[in-house]
Amino acid sequence: MAVDNDRVEGSATNLGGKVKEGAGRLTGDEKLKNEGIADQVKGKVQNAVGSVKDVLKGK
Repeated sequence: MAVDNDRVEGSATNLGGKVKEGAGRLTGDEKLKNEGIADQVKGKVQNAVGSVKDVLKGK
């Protein structure tokens, strides 16, 4: 059973955001940290959209 592409991309975006946030915290770069947090939110939303698509497809 294949998962929706939005779920895969959302998870990747969320993970990338966590890395960015961590790097921003480590270096004291507030802009990078905030970009990471924003990416995490974007990834979670994208993952949720993929979940809804999977439910509608019956997966």
